[in-house]
Amino acid sequence: MPSVYGRDLDLNLLRVFAVVAESGSVTEAASRLYLTQPAVSAALRRLTAAVGAALFVRQGRGLALTSRGQQLRARLHPHLKLMIEAALAPATFDPATSDRTLRLGLADSAEVWLLPPLLRELEREAPHMRVIVLPVQFRTVGAMLAGNLDAAISVADELPASVRRQTLFHGDFTCLFDPRHARVRRLTEAVYFAHDHVIVSYNGDLRGIIEDMFGKARKVRCSISSFANLGAVIDGTAMLATVPETVAAQVRAMRPHLRTRPLPLPVRGSAVELLWPAASDDDAACVFARAKITAIASRVTRPATSRRRARMPSRGRR
Repeated sequence: MPSVYGRDLDLNLLRVFAVVAESGSVTEAASRLYLTQPAVSAALRRLTAAVGAALFVRQGRGLALTSRGQQLRARLHPHLKLMIEAALAPATFDPATSDRTLRLGLADSAEVWLLPPLLRELEREAPHMRVIVLPVQFRTVGAMLAGNLDAAISVADELPASVRRQTLFHGDFTCLFDPRHARVRRLTEAVYFAHDHVIVSYNGDLRGIIEDMFGKARKVRCSISSFANLGAVIDGTAMLATVPETVAAQVRAMRPHLRTRPLPLPVRGSAVELLWPAASDDDAACVFARAKITAIASRVTRPATSRRRARMPSRGRR
């Protein structure tokens, strides 16, 4: 800590001094400060002891500044005014000029649908803002938000009261495939389990959401750790992928020849939520970013109110 902060001086004493110096009266100063006269007198005595010199002398019924008092007032006045203005001035935020760096925790599926449009919007409206993306999972998001994340988009279970949460949508699933190789006209349960599958597993195994929810084993040929390259893996193969609808939509935007079919099993994902520390509720840059994220989510998904409210646990595997 710099030595100036470690000095034994109550800065409130300087405020009392400034008001007494302006009014020339302990009684008037006490009225302005909503203090008693003895409290003001005691504050002046403490400040005098800290300074080591008399600051006022009696002059008639009031007080006049000594030479040391005049010197203190002259040096204090501009700084005290700036301190008050800094405390009372409303926070300002201009996206066009802000160079704020946002730290976002994203589940890998959120990177697919959120990050490209978010960066495009920031380029247009906040060209100097930067984004640092960190990977989060439902097991780690709470602890990471307690660190230095400005916001996170993920599935989450129980979270501390210091974390705010807003549902963006429910992560329904679909079956993604390449129709040139996977002959899927009608995706029945028998057809589904007859095909090879690629899954996304954060646990690095061959189990996914179907195995966990229904106890039925698929013919898993490949397990990958994220959705980022799923389209390239599926393209040109007969494998099926069980993925969130938002991921499938973004993959098909880049590879329109791929197709989707409704799953033959009632697979429901948990709510995908926007999460942020309560301490950033009034952070203007974070409010701006959260509004952008919410708007993007509403464009790439059907409104959550039009979906069924049933929720199934997400195990971090697909």
